[in-house]
Amino acid sequence: MLFIAFAIAISVGLALLISADAGSLVGLTQQQTGSLIPMVILLVVFAGGMFARRYRLSELLGNLVLWICVFSMAALVYTYRDDLQDVAARVFGELIPGEAIVASEGGSVRFRSGRDGHFQINAGINGTPVRTIFDTGASAIVLTHDDAVAAGLDTDSLAYTVPVSTANGTGRAASVTLDEVDVGGIIRKRVRAFVAETDALETSLLGMTFLRTLTGYSVSGSTLELTD
Repeated sequence: MLFIAFAIAISVGLALLISADAGSLVGLTQQQTGSLIPMVILLVVFAGGMFARRYRLSELLGNLVLWICVFSMAALVYTYRDDLQDVAARVFGELIPGEAIVASEGGSVRFRSGRDGHFQINAGINGTPVRTIFDTGASAIVLTHDDAVAAGLDTDSLAYTVPVSTANGTGRAASVTLDEVDVGGIIRKRVRAFVAETDALETSLLGMTFLRTLTGYSVSGSTLELTD
């Protein structure tokens, strides 16, 4: 009980320091110190379970070492949480083509090519997720009819008067302006695009009306990098 009371007193003291605007504590900011309080409370709960009944000394020491390791690991994960998030994003991007691998320093995103060799890019069109293919040969972003409908465009009122060449042959498309295009956190407003007729295009294309707004883009092996 003495240990639990002592731990509770530490938690209350930390809370009072934060509420009193006491500045940093052992090198931690108030926000960081505040985030540690739930961890201390959890430690108190586990400690209460440990000391609720009598243990042999060897068992008690074993449990104590175990919880010290758990607490140390939790503190380590908390300390390097930003780096771990970056690593997780990189692994996710490597395993799932189309997902952006955002550089930790910001300003650029990378994509891995799919098994077919194409760079699939999951873009946000007017806030709607749309699977596109990186295509420098397309003069503009070109949306399939279904993707345009999903992005909230009124396809019934469009005039399909622009001739386009696609993998399915020659078709027609309508000129539109997209409110927003988001590619891995690189956002552009009021982007010119085309909407292809129904069944004229299998996958939407990320073309030059977006790409030319970038500082640069490059392909190295199976990696595409876009720089804002």
